[in-house]
This record gives sequence, C-alpha cells and structure tokens, in this order.
Amino acid sequence: MERPVVYYIYDVLCSWCYGFSPVIHKFYEEHKDEFEFRVMSGGMVLGEQEGPIGDLPASIKDGFKRVSELSGRKFGDEFYQMLEEGSAVLSSLPGALAMAAFRTYQPDNTIAFAKRMQEAIYQEGLEPSAAKTYGHCAEDFGMNSADFMKLMVDKDRLELVKQEFQIVKSWGIQGFPSLVYQEKDKAFFLARGYLNGEELEANLQQIKERV
Repeated sequence: MERPVVYYIYDVLCSWCYGFSPVIHKFYEEHKDEFEFRVMSGGMVLGEQEGPIGDLPASIKDGFKRVSELSGRKFGDEFYQMLEEGSAVLSSLPGALAMAAFRTYQPDNTIAFAKRMQEAIYQEGLEPSAAKTYGHCAEDFGMNSADFMKLMVDKDRLELVKQEFQIVKSWGIQGFPSLVYQEKDKAFFLARGYLNGEELEANLQQIKERV
C-alpha cells in the first residue's frame, strides 16, 4: 500500500529551519514507518540576493536571537565570528546541490543531513558557499569528502536542483520551513513557518480527520 508523503521544504540558510530541525527530526523518527519523507530545497538566497553575510540587514541579524528564544537552539560563537567578519558569501545553491547529491545515495537520512548541514553553518561557522563545508558533513554519514564534492558539481544535478526550485515556487511556498502532507490526490500544508512538536502533531491529527 502506498504511504502518504511528507515533504519537508527548507533552505540550508534558513535560520528558522535551523531552529526547527530538532522538531522535524523527532517527527521523522516517530512517523518514518507511517509516512515517506522527502526533503526539498527552497532556493531562498539566489541570484541578486547572494552576497556577503556582513551585508545582512540588522533585522535579520537580530532575528537569530529570536530563533534561539523560541526554539531553544543556540547559535555558535564561530557563527557569530563569521557574521562579524562579514566576508562569507551566502548562497542557497551549494547546500541544495549537496542535498541533491546526498539523497541519491542515502534517501532515508536526508532529514538528518539537513540538520547536520545547518549545524555546520550555524554552530561551527563554516562557510555556506564552500563545497568543503558539505563534504565535511557527508563524512559524518560515511561518505568520502572529496568524492562527495565531485558529486555536487555534476552538471545534470545542477539542472535537477533548478527544477526543484521551480517546483517549490509553483506550489506557492514563500517561506521556510514548510511541510506538505500528501495522501493520494490530496495535499495539505502541515506547517508554514516554525512551530513546536505539539503544534505539529496537532496539525497532523487535523489533517488525518479531513482525509
């Protein structure tokens, strides 16, 4: 019997997704036998939006504190050092390429890999636009860093990631994190923005009553 699908639409640079990562990880562990989970990258920072982290407006910089207050997730000293130094380039593309490469080989670990990539940025202060950041993360899942970085730059994978960004856009998703629950030909938003585990479970029950 075909299982319902839960799509986790996030962005590696999304600080609210970083705050949400323990929630979705726990939700996955509790429901992985019931649902199929698929992680999709949203492409939050692309094109003209790409640039040095030091150029972030004060409202976004202040938002990191709000994420910590609401989620309990701390941002590392190394991240704040990177923010203060200001030259690290923000781009969603390298992280999306890393996720696309990773799920080809370990589709059941994509939730954990998304969490690990964000910890590399927001705790360890590793550069978001550097392929070696994601190669470092892949090592924690038994993959060779150099080989993984080669997988990231495959031309066909770039095209797939661009298509993924367009799919997310066509779904009308404008903020992250988002969760979409699909059962047969019906789809519902399970989450739009950050929420805690109890709220997520409550939303799930409401959807189950409607299907």
